[in-house]
Amino acid sequence: MRGWPLIKLLPSKTNFRFVRYSPVLGTLSILMCVAALVGFFVPGLNMGIDFSGGASMEISKPAGQVINQDEVSSAVSALGLQDVGVQGIARLDSNAVDGSTMLLRFQVPEGADQTEIVQQVETAITETIGEVTYSGVSVVGSKVSGELFQKGLMALGMATILMFLYIWFRFEPQFGLGAVVGLVHDVIMTFGLIVVMQLEFSLNMVAAILTVIGYSMNDTVVVFDRLRENLRKYKTMPLREVIDLSINETLSRTIVTGITAVMVLVVLAALGGEVLFGFSIALMFGIIVGTYSSVYVAAPVILLWGVKRGEFAEEAKPIKLGGASRP
Repeated sequence: MRGWPLIKLLPSKTNFRFVRYSPVLGTLSILMCVAALVGFFVPGLNMGIDFSGGASMEISKPAGQVINQDEVSSAVSALGLQDVGVQGIARLDSNAVDGSTMLLRFQVPEGADQTEIVQQVETAITETIGEVTYSGVSVVGSKVSGELFQKGLMALGMATILMFLYIWFRFEPQFGLGAVVGLVHDVIMTFGLIVVMQLEFSLNMVAAILTVIGYSMNDTVVVFDRLRENLRKYKTMPLREVIDLSINETLSRTIVTGITAVMVLVVLAALGGEVLFGFSIALMFGIIVGTYSSVYVAAPVILLWGVKRGEFAEEAKPIKLGGASRP
């Protein structure tokens, strides 16, 4: 087929004027980030058990036997427990959601005996819906969950700082500033999506955001590396034109890499079950936003900051091929 692979359909050379629209899109990004920050506090994150404290367990019956979610929820709530949630998940043996396997979550009261609470819950469920199999029981105390939340935020902060130092030493301070602004933008926007969709914020989400940071930095480094080369090559070209040229030259690579990652995540979101759905959605959104920020956040920051063209005045050294020199 002439049109396959689809990568051949992408133009080999583009000439888009990205910098022209950076003021408008930059303003839009700032407004979106402010809205996301407000949402971080009101209504706030939908904390999972990892960060809020509580217990979770899987309840299952033989394939084909449906568990009544309302009966399970009522039985657990009758014990005086809060934040009770019951949702169907896929069976491990068939990867099918047939109503025979449920994931139960509930809040463990402060100071209560966690083991005793879990036993009471299992007894209440068994008396209500009959014999079931309990597996994957996990209990997290409020103190431990608070420490996990703090360490999760610290991990995100340390990752951002290390990325800044990496760009600073590899390129120049203004490049590092652009990269960090792009990273902060991506993290805030991803948090905004989590708040809007009320996705459960758990350790899986922390892993997703850390992956977004790594992906965004990788994409930004590709653009910055080409920008540095072009600053050496076109010493008299206006900076905005050099930025446009660099982004256009890396655009096809950026699009192909992003589409490939998103395709995998779409499959993971569709078939990975409830546990991986939020992780996949957050990561998918983060990759899209990370690609956008490399073009309309990180690079325009360099334009605002400016660069000393003398720092890139060194000519590219000729490459010797077969004893001869080629420029």
